[in-house]
Amino acid sequence: MKILILGIGNVLFGDEGIGAFLAQYLKKNYEFISKEHSVDVIDGGTLAQRLIPIIVEYDKVIVMDCVDVEGANVGDVYFFDYENIPGYITWQGSVHEVEMLQTLQMIDMVGDRPPTKIVGVIPYVIGENSTFSITKEMKKASSIMVKIVLDELAKDGIKAVQKANYTLEEAIDTVCFEGVK
Repeated sequence: MKILILGIGNVLFGDEGIGAFLAQYLKKNYEFISKEHSVDVIDGGTLAQRLIPIIVEYDKVIVMDCVDVEGANVGDVYFFDYENIPGYITWQGSVHEVEMLQTLQMIDMVGDRPPTKIVGVIPYVIGENSTFSITKEMKKASSIMVKIVLDELAKDGIKAVQKANYTLEEAIDTVCFEGVK
């Protein structure tokens, strides 16, 4: 089975880039070992529909992204099957989420979407100002999100072996500033 861990997010808007930041964090820190399965980690940024040809090549997808839940707090983490999105979860209120929802719906229309899990988190939405930093709530939530992803992979018999010790801040710097220095 081919498994895709897909980080979604707009890195120009702090917390909203968490999926992209965590994709880099996972790539830098872990090697995924299985005799039967392969795992790819991709920073999908805000590419949305351009990701369709990539997504349909996999047998299972785990999406890391921001979600919106009325009355929730910044940093609250949710884990659910795309097929059974809880009614209280939306992908509205941010720069990129609606496009990812529409992307998955478009794949559904042609029947090519692999089983999809969502690891979603409530971001601090900053509006029009740009920042490459994330809130302390998001830093705490990121460790929960990573644990959820690694636990999900373990259910499929995939061992995550730590190969480095990059911090989340180093992953953010890599995503935002690689090639700039």
